[in-house]
Amino acid sequence: MIAIAASDLSGHELIGLGVKVMRSSNRLHMGIEGIVVDETKNMLVIASGSEKKHLPKDNVTYGFTLPDGTFVMVDGEQLLDRPVDRTGKRFVRRRL
Repeated sequence: MIAIAASDLSGHELIGLGVKVMRSSNRLHMGIEGIVVDETKNMLVIASGSEKKHLPKDNVTYGFTLPDGTFVMVDGEQLLDRPVDRTGKRFVRRRL
């Protein structure tokens, strides 16, 4: 298992992490918390109780709880990208 460092959270998989909306341009999103269950280019899907909330990444600041218990705040604009592209940027592809 790869350890997630607070400094490079945007390069890691977010599914399974605890999350809380810290700031949002939409006041109805403030304080929503749960577990990230899915992610698209522009949205996070958060399981909150028995509901799934679809929240935009843009104009939102999220607080993530890492597996080691560290709490990290991330501007959602840093997460704007398809998950496969965002997490794959740290790897160099070589031709055989």
